[in-house]
Amino acid sequence: MALTARAGLLALLGAVVVGLLLPSWTGVLLATGVVLVGVVVDLLFAVSVRGLVLSRSGAESVRLGERVEVVLTVRNPGPRPLRGMLRDAWPPSAGVEQDRHPITVPAGEARTVVTALRPTRRGDRRAHLVTVRAVGPLGLAARQGSHSAPWTVRALPPFTSRRHLPGRLARLRELDGRRAALVRGQGTEFDSLREYVIGDDVRSIDWRATARARDVMVRTWRPERDRHVVVVLDTGRTAAGRVGDGTRLDAAMDTALLLAALASRAGDRVDLLAYDRRVRASVQGIGAAELLPALVNAMAPVEPELVESDARGMVAEVLRRTRRRSLVVLLTGLDPAPVEQGLLPVLPALTARHRLLVAAVADPRVASLAHARGDAEAVYSAAAAERTLAERRHVTALLTRHGAEVVDAVPDALPPALADRYLDLKAAGRL
Repeated sequence: MALTARAGLLALLGAVVVGLLLPSWTGVLLATGVVLVGVVVDLLFAVSVRGLVLSRSGAESVRLGERVEVVLTVRNPGPRPLRGMLRDAWPPSAGVEQDRHPITVPAGEARTVVTALRPTRRGDRRAHLVTVRAVGPLGLAARQGSHSAPWTVRALPPFTSRRHLPGRLARLRELDGRRAALVRGQGTEFDSLREYVIGDDVRSIDWRATARARDVMVRTWRPERDRHVVVVLDTGRTAAGRVGDGTRLDAAMDTALLLAALASRAGDRVDLLAYDRRVRASVQGIGAAELLPALVNAMAPVEPELVESDARGMVAEVLRRTRRRSLVVLLTGLDPAPVEQGLLPVLPALTARHRLLVAAVADPRVASLAHARGDAEAVYSAAAAERTLAERRHVTALLTRHGAEVVDAVPDALPPALADRYLDLKAAGRL
């Protein structure tokens, strides 16, 4: 049961009448009795909310930050019409624009209520209870009850780095020979023969073909295709660090999506592994057409775990999944302790069989603090920032000496930087 504002106004009016016209216990009892009778009448004639039938439909996924609608259908099987208010409860991170809706459902009919969501956090956003308040004919009191109407909307990674994709695809087309003459590089594949033109590399001349032809013939080459790229997301405690408006893991996911989109267009096979002490997400053997939807769905519910990542277990899992030589892209941090104590001891086992590329998300605030000189506090902050930068350079040098390549950049710059490094490896035939 719930009392409405009208019941409060009626009680206030009764108090005024009693105070002005009938200032006695009889007046008090009479005014109270009128309010109670009205409340009882409303409760008797209001629709029972227990008999309502609720169901949902609408969108089940949405890109983070975009708007989506979920439709709630309310069916009233009773003999009296329903008039009142409905509250569709969602968690705050679902970004509900309006969760309270006036509703009127005639007897034996159904009506729909549309709830607009704009999620502010990645992952699964689940609906809570739906509370319905059925008001009586006098509007003084209402029957109230809650129903379970389960529904889940998955907020997918926003993939903001997709704006860098057209430029990288243009460079890929050049490497692939669709816009420029194909050039030779280590590990590239033979494509075709053509006549020599001024500017061609003389090392590409095919002397046997030239002997059979009237003109000098050169070989054309294209970058290798059907390579294997394994993207590994470190979801341990370092991934929970805040950089800008999100976590390091969010920036790593955005970087992984751009690399996967580019590599799949290049004809390479891309797999994903999210790991800390166990596998958190995995995508294997997916074709290019279904790759990005599979990746965003696998990444969406993954959150950083506040534990130290098991580097030995991570490397063992990569080696178990990947038999042929591959490009392993590890998106992790450059904190000295986890790298020196966890990753470096097991790195030789990985670099002996695969090419390793380490990508790390840098905090843009550290670079800005390093240039601060306004007062004593700013100087101390600058000294701490310089020490952090020096530690990252030291860790980068250690990884390089152990056979890994490192890309270290702030969140906005990391996706294009990693994509460019991939294209450099592709052009040099080093995949």
